[in-house]
Amino acid sequence: MGNNAARNSKLLKMLIVDDEPIICKGLRCTIDWSELGIEVIGEAYDGEEALQVMERSGADIVLSDIRMDGMDGLQLAEQVRLRFPETKMIIISGYEDFEYARQAIRLGVDDYLLKPVDVDELIGVVETLIQDVRKQRQEGGIEEIKLWLTNMARHGIAYRKAAPSSLKGVQFRILATQLTSFQEHYAGLAQEAYGLIQENWISCLQQKLERPDLQLVSVFDHENLLITLAVSDHWMTPGEWLERLEPVFSQPFSKSSLCCGVSEVYSGIEETAGRCAEASELLRLYVLENEPLLDMEYSTRWSGTREPTPFNITALVQGLVSALFKQDGEETERLAAGMFDFFRAEAYLLPEILTVYEELFALLRQRLRKSGITGMEYSRQSPDLYLYNSYDALAELTRRDFTDLLELIEQSGTDRSYWIVEKAKRYIEEQYRTDLKASEVAAWLKITPSYFSYIFKQSTGKGFTEYMNELRIEQAKALLASTHDKVFEIADQVGYREYKYFVSVFKSHTGMTPKEYRGLRASQS
Repeated sequence: MGNNAARNSKLLKMLIVDDEPIICKGLRCTIDWSELGIEVIGEAYDGEEALQVMERSGADIVLSDIRMDGMDGLQLAEQVRLRFPETKMIIISGYEDFEYARQAIRLGVDDYLLKPVDVDELIGVVETLIQDVRKQRQEGGIEEIKLWLTNMARHGIAYRKAAPSSLKGVQFRILATQLTSFQEHYAGLAQEAYGLIQENWISCLQQKLERPDLQLVSVFDHENLLITLAVSDHWMTPGEWLERLEPVFSQPFSKSSLCCGVSEVYSGIEETAGRCAEASELLRLYVLENEPLLDMEYSTRWSGTREPTPFNITALVQGLVSALFKQDGEETERLAAGMFDFFRAEAYLLPEILTVYEELFALLRQRLRKSGITGMEYSRQSPDLYLYNSYDALAELTRRDFTDLLELIEQSGTDRSYWIVEKAKRYIEEQYRTDLKASEVAAWLKITPSYFSYIFKQSTGKGFTEYMNELRIEQAKALLASTHDKVFEIADQVGYREYKYFVSVFKSHTGMTPKEYRGLRASQS
């Protein structure tokens, strides 16, 4: 560690412990500790006295002899590990006994030096521990900032906690990024595979944007929404910001690309909540601009020029009802495609399309109910526009829903429950990682739990719990065979909160424990 860095950093506290005062004094005076960034807060002559000093003053590093009257160095190390786990400890011993060193390592001692102590070796050990302590503090500070930023993004101005004191900068900016065409490229990925993409996403921003004068703190507010706080230690002009940001988002990322909503620059950190909302809102314009970098200039431009023609829902409903009852799939698809051609031509935003879509289905439900078709009584789940974040994704969702309606009407004369159960199964496949209950699925479908249980068993041949367990165990088997995740992590990933219950269910379905299954698969590969 350089001298200038040491002088400019807050001094770390060191406690020297030895039952011989002359040795304590020698260790204290032989080295210029302040030059290294260390303040020697005192000396103690046995372990108990050392603990008393630490209770009063704390200590970042303890330098202790191993053999002392009363509580010796090994006993002190054990207490330090239990009571002050972040404190670093160096043991000094006059004995080349491996057993002492082995015990010291087991007790978490950071280094073990032999007497007579080589001064240069001791300085080197202490410098390493200083770096470790400061790195831990920095990481702790980053975690505190991440928690604060998460709450700012999620709760907005309702979250009134002040920014952490470690967050210092002259100029700030929020970058809200998301993967384009999410549904088309990422919806089918396993949790582990998508987790790697998220890690690469953050690393990409850090590697391409971070500089000594510009630091980034990133948190996921949604699986496809990364909020990044850019902290600059000096004022940058709009041109300088653009010069840094533009190359990052002009390049492809993974299977698609990243688009970024960029807030205005601000200097008051208390503005962060509003700037998070501002940057996230800009992402909506990507479907209109197809530009990867969107700032407030785009918002201003579109707000004054965009006046989309209202969509004629009534005419579409009439055409759809006719095509559906004729079981004309081609006409149904033509109507869906025409609807989205209109949305593109009129520059509809995705939330506006969703509003039209919900109204469309409300009218369809009303028309079909009059014809005795009651399978649409379930509550439709609105698509998540961070996942369905393109015209094509919503168009495909529309096509699937219209296909479901064709099947509903086809089944209406024989088994009207078929379509409801298919919707339920699709919902279960999306939610099985949660603590999902049959009553919750029934509530989502807007039917009674007893009726849901009856039609579900009639259609699948299985009760809800049995169906859920089979689905989860199949997913668990795939993860056991393809990942190195711990068994309890896999249990949580597939929806089991109780590890023992997961093992019991797994064994009842496969005849072996998860560990035995993993071992068997490993031996077969």
